[in-house]
Amino acid sequence: MTETASTPRTDPAEARKVAFAAFVGTALEWYDYFLYGTAASIVFDRLYFATEDPAVATLAAFASFAIGFLARPLGAVVFGHLGDRIGRRRSLLITVTLISVVTGLIGLLPDFMAIGLAAPLLLTALRVLQGIAVGGEWGGAVTLAVEHAPPEQRGRFAALPQIGSPIGTLLSSGGFYLVAMLPDESFDSWGWRLPFLAAFPLLGVALYLRRRVGESPLFEQMLAEHDRASVPAVELFRTAWRQVLIGIAASLIGIGGFYLLTTFVISYGSGQLGLPKSLMLGATLFAAAAEVVTLIFGGRLADRFSPGKVCLWGGVLSALVAFPVFWMIDTRNPVLVIIAVTLGINCLSIPYAVSGSLLAGLFPVHLRYSGVAISSNLSGLISGFVPLAASALLIASGQQSWAAATLLLLLALITAAGGLLGHRATRTQSQT
Repeated sequence: MTETASTPRTDPAEARKVAFAAFVGTALEWYDYFLYGTAASIVFDRLYFATEDPAVATLAAFASFAIGFLARPLGAVVFGHLGDRIGRRRSLLITVTLISVVTGLIGLLPDFMAIGLAAPLLLTALRVLQGIAVGGEWGGAVTLAVEHAPPEQRGRFAALPQIGSPIGTLLSSGGFYLVAMLPDESFDSWGWRLPFLAAFPLLGVALYLRRRVGESPLFEQMLAEHDRASVPAVELFRTAWRQVLIGIAASLIGIGGFYLLTTFVISYGSGQLGLPKSLMLGATLFAAAAEVVTLIFGGRLADRFSPGKVCLWGGVLSALVAFPVFWMIDTRNPVLVIIAVTLGINCLSIPYAVSGSLLAGLFPVHLRYSGVAISSNLSGLISGFVPLAASALLIASGQQSWAAATLLLLLALITAAGGLLGHRATRTQSQT
């Protein structure tokens, strides 16, 4: 099914309600998922992957962090299939329930001292389930928001689920920032668990909002026309594999660069540079607060200039600041550290702001949920190994930050290329 002049239009009030529900649900889902990244930086290496070599423990913690990304494409296939077959709304109710329950269970999991090798194994298994749930979340939230939005305002509506990322960061980093004020013994024994256990009550909020929104009018029209794909993932790779590759490239800096400037930088600053954990978490909080404004601005730019062009500009800008960001962090000056993290995250947030509308425009309605979810999560699969790769490069370079900066530069240039190709692909599709 392709969108035409006969495509049903949604009431603007309903579109705003759907976009808000997508934003809240995505924020809570990213909160659950980001908690693991923060904990991997400051907790899991000591309590679940304990070894005599701190560097090896950190690598092991980041490896478990990356394993969650291996599961994300599987979640994209499973929930993309459900979203393109039984509906976007039903699929999203399942994803948010799964990740919230899993995150709460992490907060209840005994550590290595209590149950030995079972602790890291169970923790890694729960991380895999997190990855499966998140694999179907973002693609569905963006698809539902875009398909309810007026065509001329899809950029700003698609940016609302993106705001869930900084809000999730604020909630997760803020939660850890508060419990990090506890004495070390209390923090290690029970304090770090509190942000994970908060996933249980937050699940009720997400379910309440998502049950109140309607199904996508485009999906309902597709059902009426009997235009569903039998196996969406198979048809996607058979007919739209080029668009999938473009989507992977366009999403890369917004996902991989983000984890480099949060998960890796928190570990680098507190471990290698000896900066306080509270400073690194505080820098992430400040950057996330500023990112909300950047995402809103980026969504409006997409409506004015096209998502592909904005993605290209954002990728180039991110490449230009890659080295200056790490130069400022290396000064150990608290003000410059905060400026560096804020600058880096907000530059890469420009292409991230438009990735939802760009990816949605690459795929037809009957493959859209699967196309958006699979391409973004294959990008996420690569991105999950960014903190691990940055740590390995840091060790190989003799603890020189230029290695991590070069990795950030590479991610930015790939995304710029994805934006250029995406602009051409969506423009060609709109003319056919």
